[in-house]
Amino acid sequence: MGRSVLVAMSGGVDSSVAAALLKVRGFDVVGATMKIWDEAREVSFEDPRTCCSLSAVEDAMAVCDRLEIPYHLLEFQDYFKAEIVENFCREYFRGRTPNPCVLCNTRLKFAHFLREAENLGCDAIATGHYAKIDRDDESGAYLLRKGNDADKDQSYFLYGVTQRVLGRLLFPVGNYTKEQVRELAAQHRLPVAQKGESQEICFIPDNDYASFLERRFPHAAQPGEIRDLDGNRIGTHRGYMNYTLGQRRGLGVAHSAPLYVVEIRPADNVIVAGEKADLFKQEARVSGINWIAGSPPRVRAVMAKIRYRHPEAAARIEPVDDLGLSCRVRFETPQDAITPGQSMVFYEGDVVLGGGIIEEVGQKSRDSEC
Repeated sequence: MGRSVLVAMSGGVDSSVAAALLKVRGFDVVGATMKIWDEAREVSFEDPRTCCSLSAVEDAMAVCDRLEIPYHLLEFQDYFKAEIVENFCREYFRGRTPNPCVLCNTRLKFAHFLREAENLGCDAIATGHYAKIDRDDESGAYLLRKGNDADKDQSYFLYGVTQRVLGRLLFPVGNYTKEQVRELAAQHRLPVAQKGESQEICFIPDNDYASFLERRFPHAAQPGEIRDLDGNRIGTHRGYMNYTLGQRRGLGVAHSAPLYVVEIRPADNVIVAGEKADLFKQEARVSGINWIAGSPPRVRAVMAKIRYRHPEAAARIEPVDDLGLSCRVRFETPQDAITPGQSMVFYEGDVVLGGGIIEEVGQKSRDSEC
């Protein structure tokens, strides 16, 4: 790997420290922020909660000035709208729950951003993700590993990375905890050392998904029936795009036990409600899988994560095609609210084997049967 690196800088402490660490290591560091806000002001450039807001850009520029490194603002609005925002909307329209951060990493940071790095004459790219990259001594393949900070580990979001990208990618903060990163920011006198973290999706800074989606699919915001598992009408919903699998709040249905969304049927504009036990499933089909080492595994045992903050669980995977792009996954024990549209990521120890999108989920598992 060469010595010139383009660092994706959001104006936050993690990417800022990543740039500082690389400079200390002797790299020729260049900073860049991806401009992804909508010119039609769907997302406000002035909203400080967005990762590409005016204040975020100013913070990134201030860090680059402190480190005495060049800075670029990259025009990614068209890419972001077409590949991330529109996918997000389509998935909700289908009654699914997408994870735009996964797609953003794969398509923007590790595709378009890498191409921009090449255009700028940089040999590699770097981000502030809490993850690590290693190389297998026997096969020579690059491995994606969990970051040292278990609470901040972001390897779940990175399963779409390829061997080509891993060979040109650096995660400088992966060996540190968040507390250590803040200490490093203070040591380097970075102006963002005490800056807080953004929790919302960057293009919906007020976290109001419903309003964002309703502007695009007004018909999907029409009221419809809430039914029980036997098909009986038990209430009225406010538009199926306001709901996601496992949701309890907002159903407004009186029942002897708490009710949860257990199914969304966009074609019928129906929400199906059930009790907590009805959410537990043991089997799912995952598609669009990226196997990081390049070759799909045969039937094997893994640890699988059905969403970012969900604990890993023992499972068995079985490819359903020769390329391993689609797999059946059966968990040893039923899992709570396996959700179509979310990513399922497979691990072996701290190594990310790969991951894909949950397409279908098995039947309810009250008796541990799918």
